[in-house]
Amino acid sequence: MKIERFTAENSALLLIDHQVGTMKLIKNIDKDLAAKQSIALAKMAKILNMPVVITSSQEENAQGPILPEIAEILPQAYEARVKRPGVVNAWAYADFRNAVLATGRKNLIMAGVTTDVCLIFPAIDAAVEGFNVQAVMDASGSPSDLSEEFSRQRMHDAGVVLTATNTLMAEIAQDWSTPAGQQLITLLFTDVFPALGASIV
Repeated sequence: MKIERFTAENSALLLIDHQVGTMKLIKNIDKDLAAKQSIALAKMAKILNMPVVITSSQEENAQGPILPEIAEILPQAYEARVKRPGVVNAWAYADFRNAVLATGRKNLIMAGVTTDVCLIFPAIDAAVEGFNVQAVMDASGSPSDLSEEFSRQRMHDAGVVLTATNTLMAEIAQDWSTPAGQQLITLLFTDVFPALGASIV
């Protein structure tokens, strides 16, 4: 099976439920790391002028609002975010799926605040529909190592490509010497790698 290379011109970024309350559910990796990586993805999309679809679930409840940094970086996508009343699988919510289809992109970069609930179902459903899906695992997390492991296996088995923020940015950049590539490598060294280093200490 030939997989089309992900580029800024053929890909869209989907940020699923990166909400201040839901972030607290992440236990398998540092939740601050996951937040920083999701914010770095938002910055990448802004640099590359990529279409972004943001969705949230029950903002008025314990889940809370979208991370304010994401809202600040991507104000238009934030204002147009799809606010789900409670539907777990974002792909099953027509407004979200329609917003993704409206981007016209077949390559989908997905990050969901929890791998085992927010990310797994839309990633698998989109892959089954024929989209090329990359799931950014360090911008997502789970309440336990076990649920993370099973979710990763299910996504992999469904054809979802698992990746990390730095790998994805390198793939999208293709050439660090281009104007966009220079901005992305700066983003890596200012936002992504310090976060990784801090999580190891």
